[in-house]
Amino acid sequence: MDFPSGLKYTKDHEWIKVDGNEAYVGITEFAQRELGDIVYIDINSLGKEVAKDEVFGTVEAVKTVSDLFMPVTGTVTEINPALDKQPELVNSDPYGEGWMVKISLSDPAAVDGLLTAESYQSLTGA
Repeated sequence: MDFPSGLKYTKDHEWIKVDGNEAYVGITEFAQRELGDIVYIDINSLGKEVAKDEVFGTVEAVKTVSDLFMPVTGTVTEINPALDKQPELVNSDPYGEGWMVKISLSDPAAVDGLLTAESYQSLTGA
């Protein structure tokens, strides 16, 4: 299982990749494996500020629906357009083409409080 060191992680299995004052957010490889085949993603928070730990959307797998939690406070500036037609990208490339949203960070320093790859790997026991 992959735990890229250039990302930060949450206990709820989201990852965040910071690029200046913007960041990409998605779910981890561990999360997508637990969920199984992802068939639909519903994100209705475009243009909205979403606080840390608030729900910004849902992901639907064959057997369950799971909430998506924002790792840090930010405004959703883009939803990955590829996921409308190819939600399975989250299964095949969770850290690349399977990203969920792009956000404008309210406080870039808040990312420092998230889990490192090593801490997240310990949390999952993987």
